[in-house]
Amino acid sequence: QVQLVESGGGLVQVGGSLRLSCAVSGSIFTIDAMLWFRQAPGHPREFVAEITNGGSTNYADSVKGRFTISRDNAQNTVYLQMNSLKYEDTAVYSCQASTARRPYSGPGTQVTVSS
Repeated sequence: QVQLVESGGGLVQVGGSLRLSCAVSGSIFTIDAMLWFRQAPGHPREFVAEITNGGSTNYADSVKGRFTISRDNAQNTVYLQMNSLKYEDTAVYSCQASTARRPYSGPGTQVTVSS
């Protein structure tokens, strides 16, 4: 079992920045990658970013160059630094742990970008 808790969401103006955190606990040794997803009202869940155990990163085209995923293994935490935020980045952001058995997701944190 893997437990995930996101934090750091909030209200920010267009062009602003936020850093989301995902605290990971449980069977951490089973995780082979950590991902961030987001879902806006009336829209399907969307992939945002991924970081593998080897440190490789992948990003959705819509956030490339603006968002950065990173991790602190000592703190068992994954981060999503979001810069140059746009109105369309408004969504509930959740982190996901990928394991061989199944994925685990956290409850999410709301990010609202206002004009």
